[in-house]
Amino acid sequence: MTAAQTIMTPDQSTRATELRAAARLLEPGVGRRRFLTGTAAAAALAFAVNLPAAGAASAAEVDARRITEDPFTLGVASGDPHPASVLIWTRLAPRPYEPGGGLPRGRVEVRWEVARDERFRRIERRGSATAHPEFAHSVRAEVRGLDSDRRYYYRFRAGSWTSPVGRTRTAPAPGARTSSLALAAVSCQAYHDGYFTAYRHLAAEDVDVVFHLGDYLYEYAVTATGGARNYTDRRLPAHYNRETVTLEDYRLRYALYKSDPDLRAAHAAHPFVVTWDDHETENNYAGGTPENDVPPEEFLLRRAAAYRAYWENQPLRTPQRPTGPDMRLYRRLTFGRLAQFDILDTRQYRSDQAYGDGWRTPGPESEDPARTMTGAAQERWLTDGWRASNATWNVVPQQVTFARRRDVPTDAFKLSMDSWDGYPASRQRVLAGAEAAGVDNLMVLTGDVHVSYAFDLKKDFDDPASRTVGTEIVTTSISSGKDGADRPANWENQTRANPHLKHYNGRRGYALVTLGAQQARADFRTVAAVTTPGAPVTTAASFVTEAGNPGLTPA
Repeated sequence: MTAAQTIMTPDQSTRATELRAAARLLEPGVGRRRFLTGTAAAAALAFAVNLPAAGAASAAEVDARRITEDPFTLGVASGDPHPASVLIWTRLAPRPYEPGGGLPRGRVEVRWEVARDERFRRIERRGSATAHPEFAHSVRAEVRGLDSDRRYYYRFRAGSWTSPVGRTRTAPAPGARTSSLALAAVSCQAYHDGYFTAYRHLAAEDVDVVFHLGDYLYEYAVTATGGARNYTDRRLPAHYNRETVTLEDYRLRYALYKSDPDLRAAHAAHPFVVTWDDHETENNYAGGTPENDVPPEEFLLRRAAAYRAYWENQPLRTPQRPTGPDMRLYRRLTFGRLAQFDILDTRQYRSDQAYGDGWRTPGPESEDPARTMTGAAQERWLTDGWRASNATWNVVPQQVTFARRRDVPTDAFKLSMDSWDGYPASRQRVLAGAEAAGVDNLMVLTGDVHVSYAFDLKKDFDDPASRTVGTEIVTTSISSGKDGADRPANWENQTRANPHLKHYNGRRGYALVTLGAQQARADFRTVAAVTTPGAPVTTAASFVTEAGNPGLTPA
């Protein structure tokens, strides 16, 4: 199954044909009260958000030469590198904190260039793309005909304005015997919890690709002083000091996050491969079930708004464009014969959390074999992909902790119902699928928990002596949780309760992973503070795992 093929359940197919009128509820200028009370239009639980029209019905063209303020305030980004192509992105917003971004409601033609050198003396490809108001004037170009495994530079032009220069790279050719691949894993960047200092350091790292594992933004209110950032030199507009619900809310929140210079620097330095977790929509939602007690049709309207804004603001290719409240985000990337990456979506298709969510004693409800973290179609796609893989390393970038994680070293332990511990049958099916496919070097990349962990994945987590079948690298947050601590309050309990846990640290930062033909190495990079800017970066711990011999040892 390729990334371009869309799998739709019967329920999704029904929703895709109904309630197109409800799209208007998400358009800019529609009041929040009308959005939340438009149940007549939302009753069929589906809609397709308006797409740009063609011909006479299309939005009027805006002459880019008449744009008088820099429209590239949100920077540039690239993503999902293929062997002969890469996706480049920007979004026009001369006034990013205003609804509409400070542009009239018309389409803008934007030119782009891709070069082999930073000064653009050797232009490799050039073209143009349209920034449509229906997509918040976001721009994406799938640049094809490039050489494999090569670094490129790119930029955009609108009228007299030129964007910052971005750096990206293509993947190695299929079958190429690449000697090494350096990646970074990041997650959880609550703007209101602190500065994105870790991104400034990541921008200077020599990595080939960055995997963002979710919680790119948070739906929670941000005060005028930026929460824990405690600004004294600026005040944010009042519309940020409320929870995101409408499409305009989510668009404005992305503008706030992408206005951060450290995040922009990281995007400009490296291609990103993104997947979401919960906060891009709402905390701990599960499929079509919201966290709070609201009508399901109301939540699906909100989910559609969140998914639409996510696609508009991320370097994602056309197959990922959402249809209403549905979006095919799981997809596969390969880097020669060295690595296959199966990027998962563990939010959109999962069963509701057992026992009301939180940390609970496991029992019949959580251990029900029918429960799923991925949905049946995604689970089959994953295991089928492993059977076809010829990669040395099979890496699964995803959202929530995969390994078992007991809270205390006694028989009275509890498990997180939001993580794979709340879906043990689903986890066992995935591990069995890897074993049946003959996957020797399984590595799971995880975010979500605002701490860094290193786990050995066991065939039987109840038996510490059972065979190790893979490794899990959990990256800490960029800023969520504020400054954190080297040893969180539960450090002693968790390290004693989980003998397969090899590392636990509660500072902010990111994980670097270098994949080689003989071994993989993980370096946990941390900063001591995010509530004040400028903290230096250090390496908290390093581990290696040998190809063909899973299990982590200190480097």
